[in-house]
Amino acid sequence: MTVIALPGEIEVVNLGLPLFADAIGDQGRPVVHVDWRPPADGDLTVVAALSRLYGKRAAAIDEANAEVARRLDQGIPVLVGIGAAGVALPGVGERTIVHCGPRINWDRVCDPLRRSVRAAVMAEGWADSPDGADALLTAGEVELEPANLHQAVVPMASAIGPSMPVFVVDNPQGGTCAYSAINQGPGEVPWFGRETPAAVERLVFLREVAGPLLAECLAGTGPIDIFGLASQGLQMGDDLHMRTQATTNLFVRAILPQLLGLDSPRRAELGTFLAGNHLFFLNLAMAAAKSLTLWAEQVEGSSLVTTMSRNGTDYGIRLSGSDEWFITASPPVGNAMYYSGFGPDQAAPDIGDSAVLELIGLGGSAAAASPAVAAFVGGTMADAIATTEEVDRIAVARSTRLKLPTLDYRGTPMGIDVRKVVELGITPKVNTGILHATDGTGQVGAGVAEAPIECFREALLALDRRLA
Repeated sequence: MTVIALPGEIEVVNLGLPLFADAIGDQGRPVVHVDWRPPADGDLTVVAALSRLYGKRAAAIDEANAEVARRLDQGIPVLVGIGAAGVALPGVGERTIVHCGPRINWDRVCDPLRRSVRAAVMAEGWADSPDGADALLTAGEVELEPANLHQAVVPMASAIGPSMPVFVVDNPQGGTCAYSAINQGPGEVPWFGRETPAAVERLVFLREVAGPLLAECLAGTGPIDIFGLASQGLQMGDDLHMRTQATTNLFVRAILPQLLGLDSPRRAELGTFLAGNHLFFLNLAMAAAKSLTLWAEQVEGSSLVTTMSRNGTDYGIRLSGSDEWFITASPPVGNAMYYSGFGPDQAAPDIGDSAVLELIGLGGSAAAASPAVAAFVGGTMADAIATTEEVDRIAVARSTRLKLPTLDYRGTPMGIDVRKVVELGITPKVNTGILHATDGTGQVGAGVAEAPIECFREALLALDRRLA
């Protein structure tokens, strides 16, 4: 009989369930845990699709992905002007309100967006009360259109009518142009789900004062390189989504000589508005990102996400080379910090077009740049860095211009690959505000929303069918 001597010292590598690694560690023995799990949670249909998309189709997909990533990285969006939405946005009718997120019928619109749309209708002069605006919308006398379908993006619960001013952002490298409304600022404002007289007055101020005077300033400055400012803002603690204070300040400094030279009695009002609006640059960054994704989505056969958008009811994504939307329910915002007296029970689901930023290397992708964001993802800069590194696992490239000082000036991850998302079960994290779900209170907190996996799985399966 052969006697086998057991080893006196054991070092363990554990795959899968951490319970076994914990048990060995509790006994004081060395153990390395590998967080392995079946791809796509073991769904055989999805695994088969992944096998094809990583197998015989991979070379063509990777080539298309490289071109999409090049476009996201090398376009140079510049702010060239401000115009009325009804004139600037392609295809917007005289009685159209454009809104955040995928297309939605009025009877399904969530409370914050419903209030914002009514405020927009009143600012256009089509109704003089929320009830009057609601009647027009219920009767179908005002058309609702997603901003994304008109080359535009709007944050949070934004909705804008044809008279509202929009930034015009040109991407000359790709021949694309994108738009976003002027950020409405803090307080009693429609993009936070308010429809009060003060909220409507803010829209009127943007149309009558801020829009025209900012257009005058831009006529003096000439085109402004948006990512030139954004790259500096990252070095100053911005993520360009949840926090844009530094980049907003850089923008105000860039137009300051023209602002001071305005021949208008309302010049001081504009200055006061800009000084109190720390998220002013958010909309500019979004329009710049949209101009890049518009160029990128022209590439056929890619597995990269070029649209990611929420209306507070639905969450939708699109892939490069396709107009098809993949939609699921909009999720709650997790990792949240609430204002005193509020909590998850009062919070509306994730909302807004601002997730376009996470697709091009900003927002959650740049969490490692921002100490302010760290508070929402665990409380330390190590947690913020971990958030960025998690995005790195599902991205195909790193920006050559958006650099992270905390990671030795490594570029932010960009180009979200639907294959990696579904394989690893890691979805993009979106830095965002939180609105009250039902009573028009406005913003009640901020946090990090995790994109739902379901729409990515549907997009993957559709890509597999399309390339078959």
